[in-house]
Amino acid sequence: MSYVIDRRLNGKNKSTVNRQRFLQRYRGHIKKAVEEAVGRRSITDMEHGEQISIPGRDIDEPILHHGRGGRQTIVHPGNKEFVAGERIPRPQGGGGGQGSGQASNSGEGMDDFVFQITQEEFLDFMFEDLELPNLVKRHLAGTDTFKTVRAGISNEGNPSRINIIRTLRSAHARRIALSGSSRAKLREVKAELARLKLEEPANFTDIQAAEEEIERLSARIHRVPFLDTFDLKYNLLVKHPNPSSKAVMFCLMDVSGSMTQATKDIAKRFFILLYLFLKRNYDKIEVVFIRHHTSAKEVDEEEFFYSRETGGTIVSSALKMMQEIMAERYPVNEWNIYAAQASDGDNWNDDSPICRDILVNQIMPFVQYFTYVEITPREHQALWYEYNQVAEAFSDSFAQQQLVTAGDIYPVFRELFQRRMAS
Repeated sequence: MSYVIDRRLNGKNKSTVNRQRFLQRYRGHIKKAVEEAVGRRSITDMEHGEQISIPGRDIDEPILHHGRGGRQTIVHPGNKEFVAGERIPRPQGGGGGQGSGQASNSGEGMDDFVFQITQEEFLDFMFEDLELPNLVKRHLAGTDTFKTVRAGISNEGNPSRINIIRTLRSAHARRIALSGSSRAKLREVKAELARLKLEEPANFTDIQAAEEEIERLSARIHRVPFLDTFDLKYNLLVKHPNPSSKAVMFCLMDVSGSMTQATKDIAKRFFILLYLFLKRNYDKIEVVFIRHHTSAKEVDEEEFFYSRETGGTIVSSALKMMQEIMAERYPVNEWNIYAAQASDGDNWNDDSPICRDILVNQIMPFVQYFTYVEITPREHQALWYEYNQVAEAFSDSFAQQQLVTAGDIYPVFRELFQRRMAS
């Protein structure tokens, strides 16, 4: 009996290619299901995938088969009701699939095809067609990201990278070069010895001399080592700098007393979605978290999302801190700078024009994209109208949207970060 052992590299994931082909084929159904799931579940609930249901009619494929009707001879296995040779009458009704039976009181059909997508696949579909706008490559100073690539063969290297085929080929060529003349002469002496033994068997002197020469040549050939250190060849791997666009995202969130707990929750969900998007799609990106009420404070991720500190409202404090951090740590010629701000629109009246001036003069000329989301169900206040003037001056790099409920987060997020055609 023969045994076939599958030693393919993807032995544990043999269906990966087929699964990717299936996901590509039914991308429309899956994407729709993912969008519905995002609206149904919490943004923070991303620890698992999603169950996708595809109607049975959409996975049908056309097949060729014999229709009903016509004359066919079929031999059925016997049972207790029929005996061998008995003929079964043809079923009543039209041929060619034209049945004339009566309708039943309950319909029949195919069940929906249901399968599970993983968390990775869920996030892939969730963030598909999203990107950071206006992302350009900046000058990289002291980059520490490299990509290892093959660069031919080297005479020195790590034993784990030895190239066996090239090593044996080199050894074989060396043995031919060093022992080629000796082998040719050995063949000649062996032929002469065979002739002497056949034609001059009594000529012991020449026969003995030929045998001694054969022994000397054989010893000389065997002294050539099978493998020498000169033969060793190694696969050469070199590290090439891997150019990447350095980007930083500033997250500014209003935590003042006018922000109710529900409003703060929506703002946190928006920033959680933004954080997932950035970390999943961009390996080299930094995130700066700034919370503000009457004063601004740079915090870490944990404090940004879960701190309960509150106070009055002066939005310009966060913008001033952002501008200071930009000037100190993120040179414009090296970094793509982005910002996302969330607020309920409530601000000290005299502070809103200051926010506009800071944006127009100190921030917008140096950032790639600035998004502002106002979380409020009521009429817009002064801050929104001041930001309208910023949007008019920087229409390509400034966007503002309104959020009312948690269900608006994902559609607004897609609107802000949808992939745009290059102009």
